[in-house]
Amino acid sequence: MISLTARRLMLAVVTLFIISLIIFVGVEALPGDMATAYLGQFATPESLKALREEFDLDAPAHERYFNWLGNAIRGDLGESYARHKPVSELIGYRFRNTVVLSTAATLVGVPLAIVLGILAGLTRDKWPDVTVSTVSIAGMTLPGFVTATVLIFIFAIRLEWFPAITLVSTNAPISELLPNIVLPVITLTIIMVAHILRLVRTNMIDVMNSDYVQMAQLKGVPSRRIVFGHALPNAMLPTINIVALTIIWLLGGVAIIETVFNYPGIGRLMVDAIGDRDLVLVQGIALILAIVVIAVNLVADLLTLVLNPRLRTARGH
Repeated sequence: MISLTARRLMLAVVTLFIISLIIFVGVEALPGDMATAYLGQFATPESLKALREEFDLDAPAHERYFNWLGNAIRGDLGESYARHKPVSELIGYRFRNTVVLSTAATLVGVPLAIVLGILAGLTRDKWPDVTVSTVSIAGMTLPGFVTATVLIFIFAIRLEWFPAITLVSTNAPISELLPNIVLPVITLTIIMVAHILRLVRTNMIDVMNSDYVQMAQLKGVPSRRIVFGHALPNAMLPTINIVALTIIWLLGGVAIIETVFNYPGIGRLMVDAIGDRDLVLVQGIALILAIVVIAVNLVADLLTLVLNPRLRTARGH
C-alpha cells in the first residue's frame, strides 16, 4: 500500500507539472501579450516596450515559464495587472467562498443521491424508480442557468423566501454567506443528484442480480442484511470516483451558477479575469483548480484501494 501511494503521489506531481506547462503554453498562444492586454487602446510602442521590460516579458518563453513555476511553488502566483493586487490575495477569499458553496451542496446532494439511487435500484421499474429516474433525467437535461432562473422566479420573486442574488462582500464572514447560498446550493444539488443517483441505481441493480446476493436470498438471509451488509458496500465502491468527479466539477465548473447568483466565488472570478484579459490571474486560477482536481482524484483513488483489497493486490503486482 505504501508503494502504491508513493507511485500515485509521483504521478500526481508529474501530472501537475504537465498541466502547468499546458496552462502556460495556452496563455502564451493567445493573441497579443500581457502588456498589450493591460494597456489596451492606450498602448504605444514606447509604453509596450517599457512594460515588457518591467515584467520581463521580453525574456525567452522557457525562462518565463520556469520563473513563474518557481514562484508558484513558493506560493507567489504573480500580480494581477488589471486589479493591481497579488493573485494569491485575489484568489484566497474567492476560493474559500466556492469551497463553502461546494461543501454545502456536497453534504446535501451526495447523501440524497445515494438514498434515491438505492430506492430506485431496489424498486426497479416500479413507480418510485420511474419517478426518481424521470426527475433525474430532467435534472441532467436542463442547463444549470435554466434551473437557477426557475428557482429565482419561484422562491425569490414569487414567494420571496430567499434573496435572488448575493449582495455580501467577497471577504464577508461565512455566517453572512450562508443565508445567500440556499438557491445556489439547491441548483447545484439538483444537477449533482441527477448524475450520481443514476450510477448508484445501476450499481445497485447489478449487485442485487449477482450470484452471491441471489444465493443469500435462497438461504433466507434477511433482506435488510443483504442490502446493507452485502449489496450496498459493493454498489458504493464505483460511486467514489463519480462523487470525486462531481466535487471537481463543483469547485471548477460553477462559474455559470456563481454568475447567475452574483456569488463571489472563484468561478465568477475566472469569468471576470478572462473578460478583462487578466492573463496572470487566469494562469493562477487555472493552476489552483488543477491542483484541486489532482488532489481530489488522488484521494478518491487511494480511498478505492483502501476499501477494495482486491484492487490493491492486483495493482501491487
